[in-house]
Amino acid sequence: MTITDLIPHRDPFLFVDNLETVSEKEIVGTVTFGPERPFFAGHFPDYPVVPGVVLVESMAQCGGAGVRQLGVLGEKLFFLASIQGVKFRRQVRPGETVRMTVTNQRISPRMLRQSGVATVDSEVACEAEWMCLVGDAPAS
Repeated sequence: MTITDLIPHRDPFLFVDNLETVSEKEIVGTVTFGPERPFFAGHFPDYPVVPGVVLVESMAQCGGAGVRQLGVLGEKLFFLASIQGVKFRRQVRPGETVRMTVTNQRISPRMLRQSGVATVDSEVACEAEWMCLVGDAPAS
C-alpha cells in the first residue's frame, strides 16, 4: 500500500514518503525534502530551510497514514484541530531526510490525539502534540 492510498494529500502538499513501522502505539515514517520543493524558493532564497509548519504537518500526515493503515477509523478523513507544545530544535535543509516517530495517545471515532518527534541523523528537529477531528468529506 502506498502513502497516496492511505491519505488524500498530493504534491506539492504530500510530506510523507514511506512508513517504516505501524503499530497501535507508534508509527514511524520518513520524508526527504529534495531541493525542488517549491517552498525553498521563498523560505529562504539564500539559506533554504523547511518551514516549521511543514515539519508539524509532516508528522500529522505520518500519523494519519499510520492510523489509516491500521484500519481503525475506516475511510474517514482527519483534520488538524489543535497543535500544542511545538518546539523547533534544528533546521532541516534541502536534501535531508526526516524520520518521524508518532505516538498514538488516543483514537476515538471522533478524534485522534498524537504526539511526535522529527529527527535528522538522530538530532531532534521538531516535536509537537496535535489533535485531529475525524469526519467525512462534505459532498461536492
